[in-house]
Amino acid sequence: MELIVEITIFVLAAFVGFEVISKVPTTLHTPLMSQTNAIHGIVMLGGLIVIGYSDSILEDLIGTIAIAFGMINIVGGFLVTDRMLGMFTRKPKEGAK
Repeated sequence: MELIVEITIFVLAAFVGFEVISKVPTTLHTPLMSQTNAIHGIVMLGGLIVIGYSDSILEDLIGTIAIAFGMINIVGGFLVTDRMLGMFTRKPKEGAK
């Protein structure tokens, strides 16, 4: 594909993704975070495959960036999900053992 077509697809995907995510109600946030963690696991696997078959420094760089961003999103997603689920746990009553 030509570079202009690839950039156009990227910009459109970013716009559509932003529009879809910004419309998500807060009650669905935690289940969606779990799903995005799984998706970013696939991103990391793709990055590993890119690095495994790479023939140039640019492909190594793209794979490394994909792995780094995927890992940041996975760890951050689990931290946010854990924190949100922690808000729904019952707090022990004072004086109870």
